[in-house]
Amino acid sequence: MKTIKKILLIVIMASVHFVANAQSNKSNENALLEEAKKAIAHNNAIHFNLYAKNDGSVVKLFAEDACILMPNAPALCGREGIAKFFKDAFETGGVRSGKITTLNIYGDGREFVTEEGLYQVFDVNGKLVDDGKTLVLWKKTKDGWKDFRDSFSSNHAQK
Repeated sequence: MKTIKKILLIVIMASVHFVANAQSNKSNENALLEEAKKAIAHNNAIHFNLYAKNDGSVVKLFAEDACILMPNAPALCGREGIAKFFKDAFETGGVRSGKITTLNIYGDGREFVTEEGLYQVFDVNGKLVDDGKTLVLWKKTKDGWKDFRDSFSSNHAQK
């Protein structure tokens, strides 16, 4: 009988430890995800301010090994490729400003999270140039949360 009580006591203690540890991990995971959400909101808020300078400073929001995955075009990777994307959008595409709206952020906040959202871009007169959907994979780097893979698609047919 004493052996059964000891085994039962061990099982109860292990269960209590498991539940307490799971709650602690969940709390830590929530804090990490909240940190990621705040960083993403900040980066999105300053994105088009940096872009409007047309000096390449917007690339600092991207990881060094980031890629922009545009529809109907090869991926543009690295800081040089991403700088070219923004320079072309400014000089050839006529885009001067925009807005990013986050709908959801998925993940645990440890290394990567995925942002689901919407975008709008406007010309110099504030006229809508394009709008659509976006999925961004964010990467936690030594310099904070950075855009790692940026994929978007227009809500409009290709011209």
